[in-house]
Amino acid sequence: MPTTTDLEQLLRGASLRVTRPRVAVLSVVHEHPHADTDSVIGHVREELGEVSHQAVYDVLRALTASGLVRRIQPMGSVARYETRVGDNHHHVVCRSCGRIADIDCAVGEAPCLEASDDHGFTIDEAEIIYWGVCPDCSAVSS
Repeated sequence: MPTTTDLEQLLRGASLRVTRPRVAVLSVVHEHPHADTDSVIGHVREELGEVSHQAVYDVLRALTASGLVRRIQPMGSVARYETRVGDNHHHVVCRSCGRIADIDCAVGEAPCLEASDDHGFTIDEAEIIYWGVCPDCSAVSS
């Protein structure tokens, strides 16, 4: 896990002011990949004490806009956040418990960015979500 100094450098490198809420939110998202906003708020409050929902939403928006955090929202789920950015990885979601795991692009260097027909778009990201049942839920239903 990155240190506070590492997180501060990441924020400065993204031209963001270093604030306690920004450092705390970035730290929480590093420690809890795929966390939803309510989980992030709960963990940040454990670290900082009282912090408003709006402050955390604003920080998540700034971190996402700067590229330090990626926002994903699988169908039927609330938005979730992760710090694994820039590699165009995908996700697998358990239909039973909602658990999410990262999946690297299937073959080669991001082949999913080359659509069969791009309709004139310049494609810079693809989001693929695989759906299934995780091992824990499979064991319970067996």
